[in-house]
Amino acid sequence: MRILFRLFGVLILLGVIAAGALAWWGHQWLQTPIATLTEPRVFEVPKGASLRTVASTLNDQNLLDQPLVLIAWARLTKRDHSLKAGEYQLTPGLTPIKLLDLLNSGNVLLHGITFIEGSTFADIRKVLAQSPDVRGEYAARSPEDIMRALGQPDLHPEGQFFPDTYRFPRNTTDIELLGMAFRRMQQEVKTAWESRAKDLPLAGPYEALILASIIEKETALDTERAQIAGVFVERLRRGMRLQTDPTVIYGMMNSYDGNIRRTDLLRDTPYNTYTRAGLPPTPIALPGLDSLRAAVQPETNGALFFVATGNGDGSHYFSRTLAEHNAAVKRYLQKLRSNR
Repeated sequence: MRILFRLFGVLILLGVIAAGALAWWGHQWLQTPIATLTEPRVFEVPKGASLRTVASTLNDQNLLDQPLVLIAWARLTKRDHSLKAGEYQLTPGLTPIKLLDLLNSGNVLLHGITFIEGSTFADIRKVLAQSPDVRGEYAARSPEDIMRALGQPDLHPEGQFFPDTYRFPRNTTDIELLGMAFRRMQQEVKTAWESRAKDLPLAGPYEALILASIIEKETALDTERAQIAGVFVERLRRGMRLQTDPTVIYGMMNSYDGNIRRTDLLRDTPYNTYTRAGLPPTPIALPGLDSLRAAVQPETNGALFFVATGNGDGSHYFSRTLAEHNAAVKRYLQKLRSNR
């Protein structure tokens, strides 16, 4: 019997030693850099995936040779149900324990998409549709459906999305990104309107947005935006028609071929500011922040006209009188002919 007890004690001791050795080995393995991770790689945790599934996938991709050890450690530390879905950037030197930390962190790889100043609503829908990282939930839906989803069923979508670069996890939906840009534009318009100059001939923030969109299409020079805004504000104050080509082009829609003819200026549309007084009914493009600020803080110095200088830098010549403007137009046409 004594021999039996001794044998049992030896077996227990050997078990304790084995368990200790196994724990030591597991601890060492968890803190040893993954040898096969020799260059940055992207690993995706699918939505709803279990730890066992993720560990098995890592093993299949030769990134984890002991998946059961990682599963055991995750359960021991109560992190086996807290994986965050998304793409993760795995870099050389990463250990299994840091890998588990990363997959629980939610610090997923972000992609970017850019809405450019002066783009139309149709333009940004194309950008969204062409991105491999965006899920096109609303790609085939109507503009009315999109605005309804954004909580603004009666609002025209043109000009309502702030131009910027947006960072997002892969498989973010198009409507989520449009929502981000829409809320950003609402905030920027609100901020701009609150800092507006006194006695502007604008009925509210929406008209400021319309004017800003016209300014955006008229010039690429930040230094001129306030001057161009000043011309349009002066015209609105005096009841003069804006007579701005970008609104005519917008009203022409698909019939615009790169040229505006006299017949186009005379053909009436809701957006033709040669035939109709005041602002067009909606914005015509996405205005940037500088155009928004210019619309509410115009530089008014009596100028009523502007025309391109023809200097090749996108600049304009501003005039207070029609005679001065006609002379500037003549100079521009002469430069245009000489350049040709």
